[in-house]
Amino acid sequence: MQQERDGGERPVAFVTGASRGIGRATAIELAEAGYDVAVSARTMTDGAAHLEDDPSVVVPGGLDTTVASIERAGGAGLAVPMDLLDRSALTAAVSAVLDRFGRVDVLVNNAIYQGPGVLSLFADVTEDQLRTVLEGNVFAQVTLIRMVLPGMLERGGGTIVNMVSGAGYTDPPAKLGEGGWSLAYAMSKAAFARVAPLLHVEHGDDGLRIFSVDPGFVLTERMEAAGRGAQYAQHFVPATPAVIGRGIRWLVTSPDADALRGQLVLAQREVAKRGLLPGGPPEQRGPLPGGPPEQRGPLPGGPPEQRGPLPGGPPEQDM
Repeated sequence: MQQERDGGERPVAFVTGASRGIGRATAIELAEAGYDVAVSARTMTDGAAHLEDDPSVVVPGGLDTTVASIERAGGAGLAVPMDLLDRSALTAAVSAVLDRFGRVDVLVNNAIYQGPGVLSLFADVTEDQLRTVLEGNVFAQVTLIRMVLPGMLERGGGTIVNMVSGAGYTDPPAKLGEGGWSLAYAMSKAAFARVAPLLHVEHGDDGLRIFSVDPGFVLTERMEAAGRGAQYAQHFVPATPAVIGRGIRWLVTSPDADALRGQLVLAQREVAKRGLLPGGPPEQRGPLPGGPPEQRGPLPGGPPEQRGPLPGGPPEQDM
C-alpha cells in the first residue's frame, strides 16, 4: 500500500536504531511503501561499530548503508546521529528531521540501550547502571514522543510504534547467559510497554495510532557477532529482521491495523497470520518450544485474550 499526503507529497517516518537489524529492515520497508525516512543510531558508517565487551569484533551495519537502501527504494533518506543517553542529541536529532522534512508522520522507537547493566545478573548490577538502562530504554523514547506528538495531534493524526519485548511480561526460560534476560532489561521493557496503552486512552480519539510491538526472538547482526544466538535458539524459534520490518510496515500503512491500536502486537504472529511475507514464519498455533506457556486468559492491562504463544526473547531482539 503506497502512502501519500495531501498534495502528493510523501509522508515522513523517523526510525531509531536503524543502522542494522529491525530498524534497518523497517526503514527500507517504509521507503518501499512510499515514505521518506529519517534514521538514527550511533553508528554512522558501516564497519565502525564494535562489540562493547570485545572491541576486536566488528558489528556490521551503519546508517550510510541504510540511507543508500532507502534511496534505492525510492525514498529520501536522512541519517542523524543519536545517543539515547544524551538528551541534547535526542533534541538535535528530531530538530534535524523537522528541518529537513518539516514533519514526522511516523515514529518507530526501535533503538535500545546497549551497555553496562543490560547483561548483568541482579547481584552484579549497580543502582546507577539500573538507572542508566531505564534512561536508555524508557525516558529517551518518551522524550522523542514528546517532541513529535504535538505536531501529530495538530495535523489530526500520526503513528507511533514502540518496540517492546516479551522479557517485560514473561518469565525467562533460564537465567541470564543460558537463554534468559536481565532484571534491568526486563524492568525497562515492562515500563515502556505501558506507554502505548495509556497514550491510546489519552489520544486515540485525536487520531493517534500507537502500538506496542513484540518482535519475539530475532537473530540480528549484533547477536551473531557476539555469538549469543545459540543460547537463545535452544528456547526460541528465531525470525529475521525482515519479518519484523514487514509487520511494522503493515501496522503503519494498513487500515486493518487500526483494530490493534493501543495493544500489544506479536509481530511474528501477525506476519504469519496475514501472509504478509512469502516464506516467512509459519503461524504459531501453540507455545513455542521451550517458550512461555500458552496464555488462555487476558494479560492484565494488555490486549484481548491471546490464544497462541507470547514469544519472549533476549535483549538484542529489538535492534
